[in-house]
Amino acid sequence: MCGIIGYAGTEEACPILLDGLERLEYRGYDSTGLALFTKDGGLLRLRAAGRLSALRRCVTQRLEQGADLHGNAGLGHTRWATHGAPTKENAHPHRSQEGKYTVVHNGIIENYAKLRGELEAAGIRFASQTDTEVIAHLLEQLDTGNPLETLRRALPRLEGSYALGVLYHAQPGTLYCARRQSPLLAASCVRGVLLASDAAAILPFTRTMFRLEDGEMAQLHANGAIFFFDAQGRALQKAATEIARHTTAADKGGYVHFMRKEIAEQPECLARTLAPLLSGGEIHLGESEAALENPGGIRRVLFLGCGSAHHAGITGRMLVEELSGIPASAELASEFRSAATAVDRHTLAVIISQSGETADSLQALRLAKEKGARTLSVINVEGSSIAAESGSVLYTRAGLEVAVATTKAYSAQLAALCALAARLGALRGQDPARLRDFVRSLAALPELAREVLADTEATAHAWAQELQSVQHAYFLGRNLDYATAMESALKLKEISYIHAEAYAAGELKHGTLSLIEPGTPVVALCCRPEVIPKTLGNAQEALARGAKLFCVTNRQNPLPERCLTLPPCHPLLVASLAVLPMQLLAYHCADLRGCDVDKPRSLAKSVTVE
Repeated sequence: MCGIIGYAGTEEACPILLDGLERLEYRGYDSTGLALFTKDGGLLRLRAAGRLSALRRCVTQRLEQGADLHGNAGLGHTRWATHGAPTKENAHPHRSQEGKYTVVHNGIIENYAKLRGELEAAGIRFASQTDTEVIAHLLEQLDTGNPLETLRRALPRLEGSYALGVLYHAQPGTLYCARRQSPLLAASCVRGVLLASDAAAILPFTRTMFRLEDGEMAQLHANGAIFFFDAQGRALQKAATEIARHTTAADKGGYVHFMRKEIAEQPECLARTLAPLLSGGEIHLGESEAALENPGGIRRVLFLGCGSAHHAGITGRMLVEELSGIPASAELASEFRSAATAVDRHTLAVIISQSGETADSLQALRLAKEKGARTLSVINVEGSSIAAESGSVLYTRAGLEVAVATTKAYSAQLAALCALAARLGALRGQDPARLRDFVRSLAALPELAREVLADTEATAHAWAQELQSVQHAYFLGRNLDYATAMESALKLKEISYIHAEAYAAGELKHGTLSLIEPGTPVVALCCRPEVIPKTLGNAQEALARGAKLFCVTNRQNPLPERCLTLPPCHPLLVASLAVLPMQLLAYHCADLRGCDVDKPRSLAKSVTVE
């Protein structure tokens, strides 16, 4: 959600900014822009609604018209619209009225309406509907001639979240930045300095970078020097972070879409995630073991996440209760702060996030810590904000995930949660033989996943041909199958725009059955052995009312039509296998409908606002 790239140094800035924006495309956006200090000291701004290709065309046109784009410093931005439609006028960067300050911003300024009213009363004319433009005008109103001091004075006036990149008209070789509750990185390399909201934009230049913390500011100079300051303007000494280099986001590996490539990568991702955790038929969580010290003191495990991460948490809840006997629950991170949840020092709070920057999950983590809970995050991005603030971190090893709809990161989360549940069971003295059997099955999961992907591709495509023209679809399941149904419905609706809902199968007759009419697609997930007969009974109720029934099972075909059969597996691992053909189903539906599979409308990869 929104992306910032800044550069100052010895190279041409425009190509670096454009390439950086391309590496940030996976986050989701609907307009783009850049501001560039030109050789003559001027400040040129180019913006476009839509994809980055539109901004590249704008750059090409300006070059053909003789514009000077040969500068060595500037800022770029990909915007995901919040305040104001995704138009050129609302695209970043935004300028102050007299052009002294140019700003890019990730986050939301919650008191922007009040500030805008004050600025308009002072004679300021606004050119956009955004909350960000308020920042540029406020900086100019408070300008002291010293941009850092001006920034320090302005920040306390801003309520909400922000990652800011700032250019000052009289200092063409310098970038300024500040952060509160939205990620921001700074780095120095042989070519100069870089500023970015995501490591992906910096990694082509260096793996060493600095993470700004809440309330911090920085001043970046083209000669490679970076100076950090606290909220009072006092100089700070910061330690650099070493970030692992991701697979390039530009490589689809021969696939038409990143999502299809990432679905295919899941067996390798599972193997990478599990390899450091499995040893000699047992599970050890490495540095994450610190969160499990004195396991008898853990009386509750609370899973917190949003979207697919929440579905992974629901699965984790069931796994923890079955394998360790510890009571567990899963809550939406976005609802956690408003719920009267009993959390204390006997709670292990597990925060799940692919990016590690999910704003609601970060706030939930902070609240859990305030209440005294132990915290363990399950994260895919090394050095992210949630990872930095958690008591312990259990990293998944999915690599860079480009498609907005998560696939391989979700599978890696499930694998990590399987390991966590088994480790808690061992520490709590649960049946060793049962745990050994589960761990052996978990070790075999990558190969089973490979088999499922190969064997179900054709069936998933055939089902998609039947579903591509429908308006509604329903997914049914019980227990672990219900968690899979929730994730399956989300996948279908977020990329194909087919309205899809998931129901605990036993709830079908408590209202939803009235929506089933001849031809309504119903996908029944029947993989958890203990509940298959009951789920089949609910599926038959839908079938009797004319539903077009699709069944996913790991048993012999229990229904007369449309059955996708998975290989037998451990009953607690069914969620990890059943979700794979459902990802393929969603992918093929979206592809057949001509949807933008990797960048579904209105969605962002990393949701950094609440």
